[in-house]
Amino acid sequence: MANPQLSQPVNYIADEWSECQTIPDAWNLDPNTGQPVHRAVTSSPDDVERALRHAERSYGFERWDDTAREERAAVIERAAEIVETRIEDIARTDALTSGVPIAKARMVAEFLPHRIRSSAAELRTIPRRTALAAGGRDVRLYKVPWGPAAILTPWNGPSFIPAAKMVSALAAGCPVILKPSEHAPSSAQIIVESFVKAGLPAGALQLVHGAGDVGAAITGDPRVKIVSFTGGPTAGRAIARAAAEDFKVLQLELGGNNPALVLDDADIDVAADGILEGMTKLNGQWCEGPGKVLAHKSLVEPLLRALIDRISRIEIGHSLEEATQVGPISNAPHFATLQSRIEGLRAHGATIHQPANLPALDGFFLSPTVATGVDASLATAELFGPIVSLHAVESDEDALRVANANPSGLDAYVFGGDVDRAIEVGSRVLSGEVRVNGAKVADLADGSAQSFWGTSGIGGHAPGESVRVFCGDRVVGVDAPDLPM
Repeated sequence: MANPQLSQPVNYIADEWSECQTIPDAWNLDPNTGQPVHRAVTSSPDDVERALRHAERSYGFERWDDTAREERAAVIERAAEIVETRIEDIARTDALTSGVPIAKARMVAEFLPHRIRSSAAELRTIPRRTALAAGGRDVRLYKVPWGPAAILTPWNGPSFIPAAKMVSALAAGCPVILKPSEHAPSSAQIIVESFVKAGLPAGALQLVHGAGDVGAAITGDPRVKIVSFTGGPTAGRAIARAAAEDFKVLQLELGGNNPALVLDDADIDVAADGILEGMTKLNGQWCEGPGKVLAHKSLVEPLLRALIDRISRIEIGHSLEEATQVGPISNAPHFATLQSRIEGLRAHGATIHQPANLPALDGFFLSPTVATGVDASLATAELFGPIVSLHAVESDEDALRVANANPSGLDAYVFGGDVDRAIEVGSRVLSGEVRVNGAKVADLADGSAQSFWGTSGIGGHAPGESVRVFCGDRVVGVDAPDLPM
């Protein structure tokens, strides 16, 4: 297969496309081959300042009345139509930057127009103003956009996460400055191109490329009023510290080492299938994937055998091959991090099981991995790859103690034959969402709400609430007359 190339990333600032600065001797690489796909880029301080200045000028309540809201909804729907024509471009670009197999990347890309349209529908159903019961007085609650929004997105969801966050902010009426991951900038650019072509109002959306220094310059600026970030805990803490200076509104999704509890009555096949699906979905590169498996001591050996058998039959290959089930790790730095985490577990006494066959390619390929024989208290780092550690526990209470000793706060799993018992155990795990006997990406239900607990972040996800994240409440009304003392 010839080495594919991607277009050189460009910025969209002050309603114009402009070239980025290239970084000398630095390239973004194809994770399948290690070969260059485009030059690595960044944005100058002047570019960042232009974007911030333009976002500040673009914010104003007069542009977000009922007529303007309907115009925004129509633009969002046109953007969805344009994205629909670029599904294959998005899927191939996602596969080349995240390493996710093209068949899975295409499924994500095909969902994008539905997600974009849902924000238009949400915009139409959220009232801009609501009359409040106030004893006959005229009191109204207004939904008001917070202001310029900085959106920073990761490399593991290179099209979906930028599209979902960006469209929610645009629907709310927040001018957006989007900075995608420097490791996967190209998919976000396709999404931005689609929205620009749809006819966004001036200043509504800007795109800047770069690494953490560019993100810090944007998120720390007082002209930005809300920050939505998905990524690692180190960057999340830095954003939170900077935001404390002027009390920005924050939505931070930071991940964690998600526990999977396998109860003594669990079906081994159900548990093995669910854990394998969770640890290989998106090549294991999703923040809600299982990390620390806590199995009843009677099930550890049969569960390990079942996982090894399944892993040995997985088709690992080039991410653009239709038959590939697991592709390469997205980028060289993360591949090195995962290798280091595996060696760290080995240094603590773990036995490392890696039974899959790897392709004869020079990319960042890793067999799905099970680490056994290490104390659970030493296996707390987020793995964020096709890796789990497997630990024996004595009872449900023991599993809960271990799971909650270092809670991920984001997601958890319980596998058990008695569903009521499994749900009861799951309700005691310190996590925003607990999945029983499965590991699907989709939300558990339309009305479900997932909070980010503890070090997993600030805020959460709730279907039908995405636009509201970017809005604040303002109450305006006739005050009560003075009451006699």
